[in-house]
Amino acid sequence: MSVKKLNKKYCIMLEDVLLITEKHREAADYITGEILKNKTDKFIVAISGESGSGKSELTHVVAKNLRKHGIFAKPVHIDNFYRILPLERTEWRQKNGIEKVVGLGEIDWQGVKQTVDDFKNSRKNTMPCVDLVTEQIDQLTTDFNGIDMIIMDGLYAINCEEAGLRVFIELTYHETKKAQSSRGKEPQNEYRMRVLEQEHKVVQSLKPKADLLIGMDYKVRPAGGI
Repeated sequence: MSVKKLNKKYCIMLEDVLLITEKHREAADYITGEILKNKTDKFIVAISGESGSGKSELTHVVAKNLRKHGIFAKPVHIDNFYRILPLERTEWRQKNGIEKVVGLGEIDWQGVKQTVDDFKNSRKNTMPCVDLVTEQIDQLTTDFNGIDMIIMDGLYAINCEEAGLRVFIELTYHETKKAQSSRGKEPQNEYRMRVLEQEHKVVQSLKPKADLLIGMDYKVRPAGGI
C-alpha cells in the first residue's frame, strides 16, 4: 500500500506533515456520507483522537471530499488554541503537575467559541496557528463568508458544544507510536509518556459524546442515534 506525504498548505500547524493512506480515505468516505445525510446550514464536524491517530489526515480528506460536492469546508485545528505557549508549556506543566493541568483546561475554549461564532455569522476571524519549527504562535485570518462548514480536529475537539457530528478515533497512544515518530512528534521520554497517559485519560472520557466511532481497524461505525 502506498503512502502519500503532503506538506500542509492550510493551517493545521505550520510545517506539519500529512501521511494519508487508504484507511484514511475509506474512513473519510464513510464520514462524508454521514455529513451529507445530516448537515444543516453552517454545519460543524468535530474529530477527536489521541496523538498520531490520524485526525489531521481525516480532516484533510473529508474536506477535499466535500469540495467535490460543492461544499466549502474549512479545517480548524483545536490544538492551536492552547492557552500556554509551546515554548513555555513543558515548564508550566511540570511546575503545576502534569496529572493536574493536562486536559480540557489547557484549551482557550472562549477563543474556540469566538471562531465558531464568527463562522456562524460569516465574519472574518483571526485565530492562532502554531509554527512547529519555531514553536511560536502565528495568526491566521480567515473570512468565513462563503464557508459552508468547519471541521474541527484535535485531542478534545468533540468537546465543542456546537458540533453537529462528532467523530472519535479509538486508537490510543500505545498503537500510534510509529505514526507519532513518522510525523516528528516529541521524543518518547518520561515527561512525554506522562503527558500522553494523562491526555489518554481525558480523551477517553469524551468518547460518550461521539456519534461515529473509528475502531482499531480504522473502520467507522455508528456510536448510536445516526
